[in-house]
Amino acid sequence: MSAPGTLWVVATPIGHLDDLTLRALRVLEEADAVLAEDTRHSKKLLAHHGIQTPLRSLHAHTPDAKIAALVEELAAGASFALVSDAGTPIVSDPGIRLVAAARERGLPVTTAPGPSAVLAALTLAGLRADRFRFVGFLPRSGGKRTAALDELAADPAAQVLFESPRRLGRLLTDLAPRLGERRLAVCRELTKLHEEVRRGTAAELAEAFAEGARGEITVVVEATDTPTQAEPEIADPDAFVRERRAAGDTPKQIAKALAAQSGLSRREAYARVVEVSQSED
Repeated sequence: MSAPGTLWVVATPIGHLDDLTLRALRVLEEADAVLAEDTRHSKKLLAHHGIQTPLRSLHAHTPDAKIAALVEELAAGASFALVSDAGTPIVSDPGIRLVAAARERGLPVTTAPGPSAVLAALTLAGLRADRFRFVGFLPRSGGKRTAALDELAADPAAQVLFESPRRLGRLLTDLAPRLGERRLAVCRELTKLHEEVRRGTAAELAEAFAEGARGEITVVVEATDTPTQAEPEIADPDAFVRERRAAGDTPKQIAKALAAQSGLSRREAYARVVEVSQSED
């Protein structure tokens, strides 16, 4: 019976194609196949380094049957290099399913560590980050987004988020009343030609990026000694309620947010939500 192969979790460049360790190069060259989130994207990296290892796709929609088949190949002696589109796999990445399945089968899993957008942003931001939490992408709308924003603001640790260029302005606008003077850094196109790190409050950065941005975005929120509390800034409670209803929030969620940002009691806030809702239904 042949010895099982190894699943290598390989960190790849987040921008500059030369940011690949010598060990990672060797693993990519010697693996039986490279498992990639987007084979077209990873093909460019392999071609840049003259690597001809076959590419196979592994993404969020890969069926469970294919994951099981890959595990069987590993058990039979094949070795795979698992990569993401950029940076370290498993962080906001679908490869976790294969790693978990290989672990459960007792197969060798190891890593060739390297680039990470999270750590690169933290090192360049110049903001306090003795403790940090990786948030990833926030929910796009509804009560889950509201809850995630409130949770972020209430956590005194530094926060690291990913965001798409076209939604950056909205993210910063949503954070502004929650974070107050707590500083952020918008890190754009890290390690690339047009790398940019811009710092300021969420309100300042929301104005700077009102028209959106280009490239890959990582946002860092600095650590603080005390959680940030949203300041009472809602001038038009009825408009606020209508906006939150349109976003899909529940009456309870809207009332909680309204009370926190308007000075109304929870009971008064809920009554206002019911009143506005009845007038529109």
